[in-house]
Amino acid sequence: MAAAVVVPRTSTFGGGMRFIITTSANALISRRIWRSSYRCCPLAGSPSPALTGISVRSCYWRRWCSSTSSVIGPSAEAPAADTETGVSEEGEEDGLRKAADALDIRVGKVVRAWRHPEADSLYVEEVDVGEAEPRTICSGLVAYVPLEHLQDSRVVVLANLKPRNMRGIKSNGMLMAASDAAHENVELLVPPEGSMPGERIWFGSDEDKDKQQESATPNQVQKKKIWENIQPHLKTTDTCVAVLGEHPMRTSAGMVVCKSLKLANIS
Repeated sequence: MAAAVVVPRTSTFGGGMRFIITTSANALISRRIWRSSYRCCPLAGSPSPALTGISVRSCYWRRWCSSTSSVIGPSAEAPAADTETGVSEEGEEDGLRKAADALDIRVGKVVRAWRHPEADSLYVEEVDVGEAEPRTICSGLVAYVPLEHLQDSRVVVLANLKPRNMRGIKSNGMLMAASDAAHENVELLVPPEGSMPGERIWFGSDEDKDKQQESATPNQVQKKKIWENIQPHLKTTDTCVAVLGEHPMRTSAGMVVCKSLKLANIS
């Protein structure tokens, strides 16, 4: 048997070491593969068992171990992986969707809206999100959305952000909207007709609704930077459907959309 050559180099997966071992084709191959639990970035998939600050591309890692007379290689049953990261595209998308479960995104209905008395760029809204009392939310939409368009409108609310004091008014949530790259045009996301205030929104297929896990607390969302990590992956399609990666944003009545902005960012 040809001698094995071990070449260590710094791995992209958590600062560990990746071992590349070469030998003859007839070498005895033994391996043990570890896959981490999904510990996806805190802003998009399931927070279970724990949320960490590692990137989505680090959600999976493989560590191959061997003796000096063995070779460690990829499993035949392992999914096809990116040659640079070792993360399968399917696994990455699934991890992103599960990470987004940490966000409590709900259908809302604006009960009342008015201009903020101390901030020219802000509206103040009272929004029904299925709780005993409407939530008060401040939104920087004055330059983009006429006040009359807010009243009685269906909206999408990110509901598990920590409350913020905005010029003397405590804002408890955020209205989600699409915007173009220059941020010159902004449109609110709109749940489909028939969506009920308070319904929790999910990403994926109709069947994925039953797989949705419990959302994180506002403190967890802030500490783990969950929103900051998920937000860059939120877009609209060329048909104005809101998506996370390739997973559409849904209620039980259908998909969430914006009015006209295609391939736009969502925040």
